[in-house]
Amino acid sequence: MTGQLVIETRNLSKSYGRGIKALDSLSLSVQPGEIFGYLGPNGAGKTTTIRILLDLIRPSGGEARMFGQDVRQQGVELHRRIGFLPGELNLWKGLTGREVMHYMARVRGTTDWRYADQLIDRLKFDPSLRVRSYSTGNKRKLGLVLALMHKPELLILDEPSSGLDPLMQQTFNELMLETKADGRTVFLSSHVLSEVQAICDRAAILNGGQLKTVSTVEALTRSNVRLVTLKLKGGGGAAMLQAVPGVSDLQEADGHVTLRLSGDFDPLLKALSAAYVEDMHVEEPSLEDIFLGFYGNGNAVSNGRRTTDRTGASS
Repeated sequence: MTGQLVIETRNLSKSYGRGIKALDSLSLSVQPGEIFGYLGPNGAGKTTTIRILLDLIRPSGGEARMFGQDVRQQGVELHRRIGFLPGELNLWKGLTGREVMHYMARVRGTTDWRYADQLIDRLKFDPSLRVRSYSTGNKRKLGLVLALMHKPELLILDEPSSGLDPLMQQTFNELMLETKADGRTVFLSSHVLSEVQAICDRAAILNGGQLKTVSTVEALTRSNVRLVTLKLKGGGGAAMLQAVPGVSDLQEADGHVTLRLSGDFDPLLKALSAAYVEDMHVEEPSLEDIFLGFYGNGNAVSNGRRTTDRTGASS
């Protein structure tokens, strides 16, 4: 495995009791200076991957490296180069936010305090209060400050914007893009597809512990799938389009037919040759549409709700 990549896994696997596979031969790589989105629904194995990278749990097979170093052999050294925000942040409730920051700075041995104060100001966070008094959103802000304040080479973030209001979500996006502009790397596990689409360079989609695809976000959203809305004179369009190759998710309501089209337009146009088409609207799919294409409407989470994986942790 090469030492040039920030994160690299090869055939990484993790099994639990009763034959449950949280990860199944996962091989992926994260390039320096990119924002990498890690997507998947309940039980996909995202948090399991992060725990292995941080050497919090051990894999059943395969290997994982960060900055070319084995995560099991050089874990202490690697942790100094990483900023981590877990899905569930448990801190010392009796300490103030500022006291937690100073404690973490002593553990790491380095912090850019000018930058830390800038983060506090931009996130509109009050570090003078005790952790027990913080709302969910303010705990998330503290977690972001702790992860960012030493300007790590790699950020590993598990659902980082959960609990943030829309204004703070925008601030978070700006911070991530600034991190990228500084040449540092972000590995971001998220259910908020709009967040991934807004800031990520590439995204991986995980299902049942197996990697389904890795691609640039631009390429994912420019796939050979279109969403088509038709208005036909006299209605009844759904019946004539059911057997058209490439047509799926066919629905008809209020005089309009909506469908998902894969492949060429020609079969659809030929099927419509006997109809009077009053209007046709074609749009490229969003990342959410791509995501739903892998999982179906019943299993995907695209609105930022938290879920739980097979180990009982956020996925």
